[in-house]
This record gives sequence, C-alpha cells and structure tokens, in this order.
Amino acid sequence: MREALSENPGAEGGVTRDDVLSALLSTIRLSGSLQFCFMPTGDWQTDAAPSLAGLSAKATDTMPFHIVVAGSCWLKAEGEETDLEAGDVLVFPFGTGHQLGVGKNGTLVQPTRDLPQKPWREIPVLRYGEAAQSVRLLCGYLQWDGLSFAPLRQALPKMIHVRTRAANNGDWLRATIRQMVEEVDRPRAGGVSMLPRLTEIVFIEILRHQIMMAIPHAIGLLAALADPALSRCLSLIHDDPQRDWSLELLAAASGSSRSALTERFQTMLATSPIRYLRDWRLYLASVALATTSQPIAAIAYDAGYATEAAFNRAFSRTFATPPAAWRAARS
Repeated sequence: MREALSENPGAEGGVTRDDVLSALLSTIRLSGSLQFCFMPTGDWQTDAAPSLAGLSAKATDTMPFHIVVAGSCWLKAEGEETDLEAGDVLVFPFGTGHQLGVGKNGTLVQPTRDLPQKPWREIPVLRYGEAAQSVRLLCGYLQWDGLSFAPLRQALPKMIHVRTRAANNGDWLRATIRQMVEEVDRPRAGGVSMLPRLTEIVFIEILRHQIMMAIPHAIGLLAALADPALSRCLSLIHDDPQRDWSLELLAAASGSSRSALTERFQTMLATSPIRYLRDWRLYLASVALATTSQPIAAIAYDAGYATEAAFNRAFSRTFATPPAAWRAARS
C-alpha cells in the first residue's frame, strides 16, 4: 500500500503531464492563417526566403506549414536535406528559412508571389509545369501568440516534422487532412472559413504530438513535466492561476520544501515558481486582451495586479507593448 501511494498519489496531490499540457493547449488560438494548394511538376525548387509581403500584417510572428498530399519532394533547412512523402506535415514555429523541391537545379517557383490578391472566394490552386507527374502540397502560414510564453517557446524546435503514416493515432490526423483537401477540390459555401478551422485542429494535434513524443531534455518544460514535484506545482498553477498562491502554499501542495522547489525551478526552467506564475498570468492576460472585450482593469485584476498601472508596467516589460496597443494590434 505504501508503494502504491508513493507511486500513484491521490486525486488531490497527484497530477499527470497531461494536466499541464491540456492547460497549455487549451489556450491556443490562431490569430490568423492562410492556406493555398501548390502543384508543381518536373524538376523545381522554391525560394529559400519566400516573401511574406501582403500575406500577413505580422510577418515576424508567422509560421509556415506544409502538408504533402501526394507525391514526394525534398526539404532543405539549415544545411540538412530531408525526403518528404505523402502524409508528411511540417511546421516551422519560428519561421526558419527552408526550400522545397524535386531534382537538382530545377526551375525556381515562387508561389507566395503568385497568389492572387485577397479576399478569396475559393482556396487558390497554383500549378507549375506541364509534366504529367506532379507533387501536391497544401501550404500556408499560421499566426499564434503562444510563442510569447517563454517556457513553451523554449520547448519547441525550429521545425516540427510528423509523418502521419507512421505516427500513432495517425488515422485521425490523416482524416482531417483529407477533409482539408476536400474543401479545396470541391469548393462549397463557407469553405474559405472552414479551412482555417481545420488547419487549427491539425496544428494543435501536431503540437501535442511534438510535446508528448519528444525525449525530455535535462532542462526545460519537457523535463519539468517529468519531475514529480515540478509537475504537481505546474499543474496547480495552470489549474487555478487566479488563486493567491504563495511559495509556501505551492511547496506544501507539491510535497516539497520551499528551497527545494525553488532550486528545481531554477535548474529546470531558469525561473522561480512565483515568476512562472506571474508569466503565465500575463500570457493569459494577453489572450484575454486579444479575444475578449473585457476592460483592461478587469484583466489586470484577474492577472493578480492591484492596479491597472502596475499591470500596464508588467505587461509592457514582458511583451514590449502596452496592453491597449496589444489589443488594438489584434482586433
């Protein structure tokens, strides 16, 4: 009984990594997205630094993605080449430059420059070349403010590559991708608005796959989630971020001393429990500013600040933008 209790704590003290991941993923809201279909033939290659002009008002926060629907091609990124096949999904969280292509020294194609002017009544389909054999990709760009939460940003690689044919539970993801292709091939009323929602679902699943399948490092969010005391503390914070937590309360609920918990946070996450709580509250405040019409004073109170002025100062330090300007930029 003692062994069982030590390994499987009760409901009040026991948490799993899923508790924290669910809280993180539940805040994901894409602030913008764009999708188009790309069908080149023969030998071809894309530009290594595609222009985002006209595609996004915030190019610095834009994440390219590619889904290989049919055929195969290569990917070159940061000096490494990877073979891609149908069913592969790629996301570049930090907009890392990359090239796609078939063969060597193929014709340069620049799909982002050839897209029609928005708004679109149907998803654009760009075709290049006249050869019978072609590669088909569903491409686009995503905008997500989640990377402004430092621990999550630090947990993600420059490129996420999922092979859905080999992935566990890949059937569900492949079915969603088929639905996306269906919206392109058979345009229906509302298709232009449906595709971004399907893209968001795929993106969340890709993030979950990445975080759950990655090998935990010695430090960082993944390692913290595997640490019993830290995972309990993180779950408490994410489950009830508005509670008036103190270091003493967090340590007691995590089954750790204050000094031990502080040391583990500093080692794993390069921060303290209270600072992590503050940063998470500020991130939630950024989401509320972007997605609700709540008064800034109310958001400040929920974030644990006694005055709007104090909240404005803290928010500006973290996001380099005052709350009102943050909201205006995302309205």
